[in-house]
Amino acid sequence: MFEETFRELDPAVWTPAYLPAWSSRAAAAAAYRLDDEGLHLTVPADHPVWCADLHDPPLRVSAVQSGNWSGPVGSPLGQQPFRDGLVVREEQPETRGFVPRYGRIEVECRARLGPRAMFSAWMIGMEDRPERCGEICLVEVFGDAATAVGTGIHPFRDPALHEEFSAEPRAIDVSEPHRYAVDWRPDGVDFLVDDELVRRCGQSPDYPMLLILGLFDFPDRGELAEPPELVVRRVSGT
Repeated sequence: MFEETFRELDPAVWTPAYLPAWSSRAAAAAAYRLDDEGLHLTVPADHPVWCADLHDPPLRVSAVQSGNWSGPVGSPLGQQPFRDGLVVREEQPETRGFVPRYGRIEVECRARLGPRAMFSAWMIGMEDRPERCGEICLVEVFGDAATAVGTGIHPFRDPALHEEFSAEPRAIDVSEPHRYAVDWRPDGVDFLVDDELVRRCGQSPDYPMLLILGLFDFPDRGELAEPPELVVRRVSGT
């Protein structure tokens, strides 16, 4: 059983930085605050561009992740490498705050998105072995298509998986709280929104996975009218 309502951000569970091995915890740090509603992730106007010399297109991100690990500085060993030739810039000690293998994982959240923002909640392998790198995406929503809810599986370099992801139109207002969940079993993954089954996949990553909660801003997509916000009320795992 795992239940998180974000009365505090426990460093034994959450790393408040986005894939920090490829830059550093300071450079990839999330902008966030905690209150009675939960975790508020924001991307303010002065938030730095993430991995500015490496990632194209430019993006700014505030995220927390429930596990972390990397190889030594100069090695290629890290989570979700986004281009060829990446090497670790800051070694990350291993933490496994919430890294389940199978179960029902649910995220309750709401988001304020402008047209150049996106939020997502997704699970990835720790990549302690290169093939343990698949992704289960609970939810992905872009502000310029805010009623298209993305769910599914990305294989990346896991040869046991295949691409099975799409964003389907739904009658939903993401500025209101909703519950995005997966029922992850050895024989497949079910995706649910507010307890309604929206997708069933007949494949399943067969290794422990951590959870990332992220809010993204894409500076090359126009002017920033208002900083986006993702409010996560609860995360649970059973």
